[in-house]
Amino acid sequence: MPNVTTSVEDADLRVLGIETSCDETAAAVVAGDRRILAERLLSQLAEHQPYGGIVPEIAARAHLDHLDRLIEEAMAEAGLGFADLHGVAATGGPGLIGGLMVGMTMAKAIAAVHGLPLLAVNHLEGHALSARLTDGTAFPYLLLLVSGGHCQLVIVEAVGRYRRLGTTIDDAIGECFDKAAKMLGLGYPGGPAVERAAADGDAARFALPRPLKGRPGCDFSFSGLKTAVRHTIEALPPGRLSHQDVADLCASFQAAVADSLEDRCGNAIKIFRDRHPEANSLVVAGGVAANGYLRTRLSRLAKASGLDLVAPPQALCTDNAAMIAWAGIERLRAGLTDELDFAAKPRWPLGAAELES
Repeated sequence: MPNVTTSVEDADLRVLGIETSCDETAAAVVAGDRRILAERLLSQLAEHQPYGGIVPEIAARAHLDHLDRLIEEAMAEAGLGFADLHGVAATGGPGLIGGLMVGMTMAKAIAAVHGLPLLAVNHLEGHALSARLTDGTAFPYLLLLVSGGHCQLVIVEAVGRYRRLGTTIDDAIGECFDKAAKMLGLGYPGGPAVERAAADGDAARFALPRPLKGRPGCDFSFSGLKTAVRHTIEALPPGRLSHQDVADLCASFQAAVADSLEDRCGNAIKIFRDRHPEANSLVVAGGVAANGYLRTRLSRLAKASGLDLVAPPQALCTDNAAMIAWAGIERLRAGLTDELDFAAKPRWPLGAAELES
């Protein structure tokens, strides 16, 4: 095993990252000075579109078919051999167990053959630390993690130190976008489709609920909003929805989501500032963070609260291997390596609930 320095300033670290938690097969090589030396990503969108969602068996098979090639291409682009690496990181959970096992098995094999440290990365931690890769954001910061499977507000205090202020009590926000898009005939994935349609819509036309708005705490709820969209569609005149109906409903839905996020984040910011008055960053990450309207609304909230909004580029908001490699570097520096008998975890919460909230 190589002699790995744990200095935060060490630019010589090189870690291979592997991401197979859902329907993206990805490999990347990242350096300790935050450079992405190489990145390969294969989308499975075409394979899953006919089903209106992700089919776990199809996803796992695609990972098996393509992961070794993507790793080979990433290493070649980086101009490195496995002997030049200081560790191999792979998503260990949460996610679809079949895909997680493919990625972890590959990472274990590389680590075992080449004598490298294994770094089993929590997928949510990858998102949580992505702002440090792209912007060098200092600890501590407040994180809003919004994706297809997760919606959380977390205080990120250090690598491995996460305090969860709130989470969804029912549906994740990305899932809600997908279901709304499906009901409106916009297809999959729903988030980008809803955002595109909303650009031509009137957000004031339909009165949709703002779940939990005005209530204490930082938890989220989107199930009722999803149901309200269905009821609104059913209340319209029978027949095919017009282009304007769809646009207006998407705009109204998106505004309702933004109002809910803004309210919940406002409560979290108060808790965060009380605990860390010197901190100045609100980070938004995860696939839904790619939504431009939501970013604009959160930017206004952050500015009004005296915080800077940090949002990684869209390509690093969705699932990617660069964030996994970077989280591996952060964990390697902290001495947080894993044994080769690590078992993939379909469920793996990030941090403990914050009792004081």
